[in-house]
Parts: sequence; C-alpha cells; structure tokens
Amino acid sequence: MTHEEKVAHLVKDLGQKGISAHTVAPPAYRFLWRLGIEARPPHFASFWSLAVTMGVFFGFLWGIGMWFAFWQDQDMPVFIALAGSALAGVLFGLIMAAYYRSRARKLMLPRWEDYPAT
Repeated sequence: MTHEEKVAHLVKDLGQKGISAHTVAPPAYRFLWRLGIEARPPHFASFWSLAVTMGVFFGFLWGIGMWFAFWQDQDMPVFIALAGSALAGVLFGLIMAAYYRSRARKLMLPRWEDYPAT
C-alpha cells in the first residue's frame, strides 16, 4: 500500500469514528505530502516531530499575518516580531503535539508501519 493510499484509508477510517478529515490530515501535512515528503500523519508522529512541524508552520504563518495586519503599522521591531512568532509557534506546537498524542492513545492506534491492521 502506498503512502497516499494509507493516508486515504486513515482519513476514511477515522472519519467513521467522528474525526474530521482536517484533523486527521491538517493543511501543514497535506502541504508536506504534496512536496513529496512522506511524513507520518499526526496521529502516528512522535511528540517532538509534531511539535516542530506544527509549531514551525503556525509560527511562520501567524507571524506573517500579524506583521501585515498589525505589527508593521505599529513600528514593531523585527526582533520582537520574530520572538513573538517563535513563542506562538512553540506554544501551538506543544499544545497540538499533546493533543494528537493523547488522541492516538485514546484511539489505540498501531504504529504507522503496522497500519492498517490486516
């Protein structure tokens, strides 16, 4: 089974358990997969890989959005804007990693290599 087939099966499988497709395969991961990076879906990733992946994507996008929406007009120093973005990314990444690892344990999911169980 290819990576794409496994992801499609996972989206369908967890969808039947009431978990939305955007939670099973969030935009950051869909972007990585389009780039050809076969990252494990978040429910199967390690805590730290989740924290880094989610944190980097969120911190970058949030920082860009805040810069153009507010900080640029407020003459925010770039260093402070970068620090704020990094802090937001770290906090978001840690919270999302805890959420996904908790859900994976609750769902009793096997390792990605063993999914789907035959």
